[in-house]
Amino acid sequence: MRQDVTLNIHYSAPEEIWERIGTVYQSMPYWAGNSQGPRWVGKGIDLWASVEPGGVQIAGEMPKEIWEKWYPALKDALSAALGYEIGEPADGYDFQYFCKF
Repeated sequence: MRQDVTLNIHYSAPEEIWERIGTVYQSMPYWAGNSQGPRWVGKGIDLWASVEPGGVQIAGEMPKEIWEKWYPALKDALSAALGYEIGEPADGYDFQYFCKF
């Protein structure tokens, strides 16, 4: 099943935050590495992460029954690592780090 979410992690977050995010990514089931960007792979799973102007995007294929456990676990782990609640900006989750021009 196609998955596509954007999280409230802004591209301008400091390096320390990106290091924490990388650690969380690696801790998640199906981690496949970071040679072409963060990626998770398995049977029926081909999921990737990218940094976009609107936040961190997680997209690709993951069966619904796995996604329904994996995605909340990812958000919980990121929230614990970053010290603020991670979720989708469209659902009202605010950014903590962003440049003000």
